[in-house]
Amino acid sequence: MIARRLARLNMLTSGMALLVAGIALSVYDFVAFRTALVENQSVEARIVGSNTITALTFDDPDAAERTLSALRAEARVEGAALYRPDGSLFASYLRDDAVPRLELPPEAPREGQWSRFDGLRTMHVVRPVLLDGMPIGLVYIRSNQREVIDRLVGYGLIVVVVLIVALVASQLVSRVSRRAIAVPLAELAALARRFSTEHDYSVRARHAGPGELQMLTVAFNEMLDEIQARDRSLQESRDQLEQRVRERTAALDASNQELEAFCYSVSHDLRSPLRSIDGFSQALLEDMEGQLDANAAGHLGRIRAATQRMASLIDDLLSLSRITRTDLTVKRVDLSAMARAVCDELSAAQPGRQMTFVVEDGLDAMVDPRLARQVLENLIGNAWKFTSKQPSARVEFGSVVRPDGRVFVVRDNGAGFDPAYADRLFGVFQRLHAMTDFPGTGVGLAIVDRIVKRHGGRVWAESAVGQGASFYFTLGGPEGPPLRT
Repeated sequence: MIARRLARLNMLTSGMALLVAGIALSVYDFVAFRTALVENQSVEARIVGSNTITALTFDDPDAAERTLSALRAEARVEGAALYRPDGSLFASYLRDDAVPRLELPPEAPREGQWSRFDGLRTMHVVRPVLLDGMPIGLVYIRSNQREVIDRLVGYGLIVVVVLIVALVASQLVSRVSRRAIAVPLAELAALARRFSTEHDYSVRARHAGPGELQMLTVAFNEMLDEIQARDRSLQESRDQLEQRVRERTAALDASNQELEAFCYSVSHDLRSPLRSIDGFSQALLEDMEGQLDANAAGHLGRIRAATQRMASLIDDLLSLSRITRTDLTVKRVDLSAMARAVCDELSAAQPGRQMTFVVEDGLDAMVDPRLARQVLENLIGNAWKFTSKQPSARVEFGSVVRPDGRVFVVRDNGAGFDPAYADRLFGVFQRLHAMTDFPGTGVGLAIVDRIVKRHGGRVWAESAVGQGASFYFTLGGPEGPPLRT
């Protein structure tokens, strides 16, 4: 392909150069030859004019015709005529009857020199006949330009022959240069295709003799050496990275197993002592009822409250650890119905509270039902807790539409929080209110954050002190969260 292109380019360049040179030479010769014809014809006209002065002076047309007939020796002259100064014909000559009659061109001046070409066929020359500087007549000569045409045809044939010879020579030169230029370039192109398709950087290009091609080949091979070295280094880095990933994965698996063992120990080994402490404290209160003073009974009550709070904290930590270790079971869930169920359970637990629940209809999502229930329980439970000091408490569950999709929101008109501490809300054991004001373990919002992230979403909050709070969260796209375990 490269060889053929170089050959065609060489032939085209040579052909165009020769063609332009041939045309330029032909045009130059054509103009110069026509100028020479005019000069020759003018000389002949002056000679004829000089030889017809006597005939014009003594009014002898026969003598003038004999002088004009001398032009028969010039093959290109079709005819000639001698005119008086007033333009009347005095004598004329025609080579034969086949040529048109002579007529003095009307634009020809009566006293000056004049010439004209009719295309490539005819040339007209008019010269005055002078006697003592005064015009006494006009000589008009008309001739054909077959010589010009023949000359142009000859030049055209020469240009064609030269072009043919040049193209043949160019083809021969291209064949000779193909081995020196095209073959090495074609080899480099084939190697480049091999590198891009097979990624084999072990082969090298052969040296292509002296000159720029050798420099190109050397640079090409050096580039391959560098690429091969980098590829080898990348492969080694990849192998090391894979080994580190395997080691880290094994370490993570071991840590997960230790975490599961720890969770099992917390679930069974710590709960049992806590239940014993709580149970024996309750039994002691019942057995010693009436025998303990108020201070001792208060101490036992605080012991029972602390054990129950610690048990609740253990349950929350176990829930938090299970979120990232359990597989998602995603399906279409009616979040509106689930939120109403959570609100009904809270109202049943404290029937004396006055609370207004507003749940938007038709809210659903592709989520894990168990984890979605935990999100709503924690967010609505927080709203229930932080509106406990409001005489007209109100909790809403709805959604807003934003450019990036639908966002769910839980709003309340409770205590709110300082927005400067919003980044601490979703950390473990992070609390913005005192235990004496609003009880809790400080783990619920961390559970919400992990569940939402497992569903490919995010959660954030907006609030102001004393003006309630709004918790926004997304749960991935319309088809549900990404598949992660």
